[in-house]
Amino acid sequence: MTTLRDDERIEALGSGLSVLISPDHGFGTDALLLAEFADPKRNALCMDLGTGCGIIPMLWKRNGVTADLYGLELQEKGYDQFRRSIDLCAEQGVPMENVHALCGDLRDLSSLELPLGKFKTVTMNPPYKPVDTGILSETTAEQIARHETTCTMDDAAAAAERLLNFGGNFAVCHRPERLPDVLEAFRAHSIEPKRLRFVQKNVGASPWLFLLEGRKGGKPFLKVLPPLLMQNEDGSDSDELLCILGEYRND
Repeated sequence: MTTLRDDERIEALGSGLSVLISPDHGFGTDALLLAEFADPKRNALCMDLGTGCGIIPMLWKRNGVTADLYGLELQEKGYDQFRRSIDLCAEQGVPMENVHALCGDLRDLSSLELPLGKFKTVTMNPPYKPVDTGILSETTAEQIARHETTCTMDDAAAAAERLLNFGGNFAVCHRPERLPDVLEAFRAHSIEPKRLRFVQKNVGASPWLFLLEGRKGGKPFLKVLPPLLMQNEDGSDSDELLCILGEYRND
């Protein structure tokens, strides 16, 4: 039976799925938006890089993806949370045979038993801050999650290039000020930017996040989608945000 650590709690995601979260390995709205934006097909082999507690593969599982879903995490504690989340859901009667927690470094994919060049969808919610900017977070877990101390955007794009099949998609979320860096990294690794969407608090606010999807071997043509507005004029959650939150908000 799955046992919770002192700093962990269970977060219900809907459809019988739950994930263990802790102060070091939780998730925010950006992960929910990225999981929905990537929107893999039911039979798409998927990988989430730097998966943390495994929130994105678990959301895909909830949404009905039947192909194998992998989550790769560098930190042992995050990997262990994800692994035990899978066990917890299985104990509750949810078939979890297609969800796989992996512990390893995305810069060393050859050390893992993975079907390289076979993935249709790869995602990552990467560290937002270059290592030489801002004040480093106090804990190691926060530093790895927020600063490019162990993984740069170029590292992430290189890993996605190795994982994806021709025509496969790589989707990320990132801060608007890093858009040029992300576009450069994508193209440096044969991933052509195809869809871009900015996320705003409301209609008058500057974007605080962007979602970008690229296609391995794709031809140049970037579609800029209408911005995703999180709030209505009265400050309530927008219909689109409520739709994305779906069962997670209502469970």
